[in-house]
Amino acid sequence: MSSPNDLPQTLMVIGAGQMGSGIAQVAAASGITVLLHDVSASSIQKGLAAITKQLSRSVDKGKLTEERKAEILSRIQPAEQLEQAAQAELVIEAVTEQLELKASLLRRLEEICPPQVIFASNTSSLPITELAAVTGRPSRVIGMHFMNPVPVMPLVEVIRGLETSQDVFEAVRALAMHMGKTPVEVNDFPGFVSNRILMPMINEAVYTVYEGVATAEAVDQVMKLGMNHPMGPLELADFIGLDTCLSIMDILYEGFKDPKYRPCPLLRKYVKAGRLGRKTGQGFYRYDG
Repeated sequence: MSSPNDLPQTLMVIGAGQMGSGIAQVAAASGITVLLHDVSASSIQKGLAAITKQLSRSVDKGKLTEERKAEILSRIQPAEQLEQAAQAELVIEAVTEQLELKASLLRRLEEICPPQVIFASNTSSLPITELAAVTGRPSRVIGMHFMNPVPVMPLVEVIRGLETSQDVFEAVRALAMHMGKTPVEVNDFPGFVSNRILMPMINEAVYTVYEGVATAEAVDQVMKLGMNHPMGPLELADFIGLDTCLSIMDILYEGFKDPKYRPCPLLRKYVKAGRLGRKTGQGFYRYDG
């Protein structure tokens, strides 16, 4: 990607979980070869199985042909070795939302990838400037925050770090558009735009339950019927993962030092109890099967 008009022929997605597999799917569907990497071969295969299931569902609904499904899958190559990132022109990391984990990964990529390679982070709230600073190429590090579920949601927040170059910003914006997404430019502040607005709303919903104002069901019903939200904030929190919500609230609280971002004690209690939402079968609601 020597100019903003160039699109990567090959990109690596690191992290084959829900976000990473979704990013790999939409990139492959746009005609780009994707190297999908994770910590183990089984994790990569689990990600590929999730992509296959998602595409099969589209075939069943008549939105996709079997031929198109096979074409998309053929562009996604399992990459068990991180060193294969040297083959990519752009790397998108979608690993767990932990600053040191992401920083450690970027340090390793710095040693592997040629200097022109762009590093994009799918972080939902961590500072891009701080991540970029651990590399020798801060001008080529950028945030590319996809929404969940990636194949469905059109938004990508494109976050400039302090040193991100205009060429890199333009190249990543063009890539997002090529992948069928709508890029929105955002500057590097805790939570960016999406989570700076969404997470305090979820946190306040948790407080209304904590303080006995209403049940979780009642809070969600008010927001769905009164505010026309497709999903109530507590149901949405369960979908996102309560541990993720707590992590983002902690980042906002630490970043701004403002008490309005203090995580609700009930949210922290649920996370400590392992009630993380849909992925554990229980959060504010129970999920059987």
